[in-house]
Amino acid sequence: MEFFDHEKWEIASFVVTVIGLPLAICVFYWEQRRERQNEEEEIYQKLSEEYVEFSKLLLENADLQLTSKEISNQTLTPEQLERKKIIFDILISLFERAFILVYEEQMNKQTARMWLSWDDYMRIWCRRKDFTEFLPDMLHGEDPDFINYIMKIYKEENKK
Repeated sequence: MEFFDHEKWEIASFVVTVIGLPLAICVFYWEQRRERQNEEEEIYQKLSEEYVEFSKLLLENADLQLTSKEISNQTLTPEQLERKKIIFDILISLFERAFILVYEEQMNKQTARMWLSWDDYMRIWCRRKDFTEFLPDMLHGEDPDFINYIMKIYKEENKK
């Protein structure tokens, strides 16, 4: 039996071509998909952590009552009004970042699940008159697709 038997090498080559190559392509595709999913989850986790930090900011500014009842902007001191506007600016920036990093026109099930919590947050805030009073001014210079999206939410939430 000869080591370099041409016929056996040809069969081995055929097996690699027919079985090994498609298997390698499938494994590569699966690994890429898993890596992309891990990256998406990491982005979502970082954004969630930023929202937690934002919630801490709300706690530090509890006198503005931004998570409970609305206080008319006319009853706030100039300093309170300034803090409120800055907090809303931070929130819009966070929403825009989430929109740019997570939102897609056609989302797979995983991405849609991650996005829905951000959509909920936007809807909650767009129901607040004090937030929406500042909204037009806060949107100057923001991503046009984000502006369209949040304005659509604003209209939906305020026609109820």
